Amino acid sequence: MKPIELDKVQEVLDQFKHKPVYIHLETTNGAYASHFDNTGYNVGAYIRNAKVQFSQAKIVKQKDIYRVGLKMEQGWIYAEGLTDWTIHEGDQLLLAGHDPKGRLMVALQISETPFKN
Repeated sequence: MKPIELDKVQEVLDQFKHKPVYIHLETTNGAYASHFDNTGYNVGAYIRNAKVQFSQAKIVKQKDIYRVGLKMEQGWIYAEGLTDWTIHEGDQLLLAGHDPKGRLMVALQISETPFKN
């Protein structure tokens, strides 16, 4: 993966508009969370191979991280904290957010074909 290039990622996102696509979205602080005073707890979300169609896709920069929003007919898919991207297996857009130690914190992937399990 390489650091996000806003214009290039926007161009790829636009190629998926108005098409049925598969989404993988996950967030985690899981094993990375350090709560020494027992006041916090681990959180995470995971969805894989959700078939959706979106009419608008937008990536914006906020300081040193990025946010992507995908507008569907009935709502939004939203991922924040993204830092890196790549194209995988020819047609899959992979976006990820890594913390300063390189640990995965958020991932958003879009593909016209289902992701392997």
